[in-house]
Amino acid sequence: MRPFASASTSANSYDSDSYYVCEKSDGIRYLLYLSEDEQGKEAHYLIDRKNDFFLNRNTGLHFPTPEDHVNFHRDTLLDGELVFDMEGDTKVPRFLLFDCLVIDGKNIMERSLDKRLAYMRQHLYQPYKKLFQVFPHELKFQPFEVRMKDMQLGYGMEMMFKEVLPKLKHGNDGLIFTCRTTPYRHGTDPHILKWKPPEENTVDCRLKLFFPLIQPDEDDIAEGWTEPYHDYHTLEHAEIWAFMGNGPNPYQKFADLHITEEEFDELISLGDPIQDRIVECYQDEAGRWRISRFRDDKAEANHISTLNSVMRSIEDRVTQQDLLHVAKAVKDAWKIRNASGQRPG
Repeated sequence: MRPFASASTSANSYDSDSYYVCEKSDGIRYLLYLSEDEQGKEAHYLIDRKNDFFLNRNTGLHFPTPEDHVNFHRDTLLDGELVFDMEGDTKVPRFLLFDCLVIDGKNIMERSLDKRLAYMRQHLYQPYKKLFQVFPHELKFQPFEVRMKDMQLGYGMEMMFKEVLPKLKHGNDGLIFTCRTTPYRHGTDPHILKWKPPEENTVDCRLKLFFPLIQPDEDDIAEGWTEPYHDYHTLEHAEIWAFMGNGPNPYQKFADLHITEEEFDELISLGDPIQDRIVECYQDEAGRWRISRFRDDKAEANHISTLNSVMRSIEDRVTQQDLLHVAKAVKDAWKIRNASGQRPG
């Protein structure tokens, strides 16, 4: 996935390809694996970015097949994210599906996105949805509700900004544009474009903290401390490091990190290890990088190519108005492709 480089570049990318657009949820990315246990009973696994598995068994979660609402899907791998919708004062967990890799042992990764979504909707989501239309009282016993993420045509940005985003019940930090005609790709997909408001462009980096080296004084020596030691309660300076790829030097300094005394005291008070953790960072009005939150759901920092793309996005500052301005050109490109007999997506 790559951020927008500029509004004009993004508009031109639609001249040859058609895209879907959806909201960029502030959720937790998981693969959902549908399987069975050793007794042949239905079992489900959530697989996070670190490739850690979380087993959901005997939770009531059920994905019926189209032919039989008692039977269930096996050898099925779905892509989505777990969000928490606010229903009044209550947080309701929901799993939003946005792609399908394998269904009932059938690998569909090489099919185009529109076909993968249609296949998932017909064979998996519609039977699931019908089940809870017939038995609505059972929904409250589910560990989470499953929904398909709302995908709009690429030029439907006005609808996204005016209708979809204001009605969301969970956090959101931008839009995702996904090419309709390309296969599923692991890792970075150059055909997926990510847009965030300029003020919300962030990077995920590895945190490096540096502390002053203290020479032992008379009291230290009297207590047996004869070697220099670090004062871990005094922060000398902080940096964020980028992932450079597998090799002899996989990390490299990306930028200095600004941490106030109050922020450092708060980090210390957590009582958790903070050195080398993945942190999401943003640039403040003074251009300083600041910590937004820890990203313990991620095993690795952003690759340097991703960070460079984010920096270009920050410099180019593609705004909501920029996207709305190119929406008509995007729609016209769709019409031209359809009139010429090209497949729309």
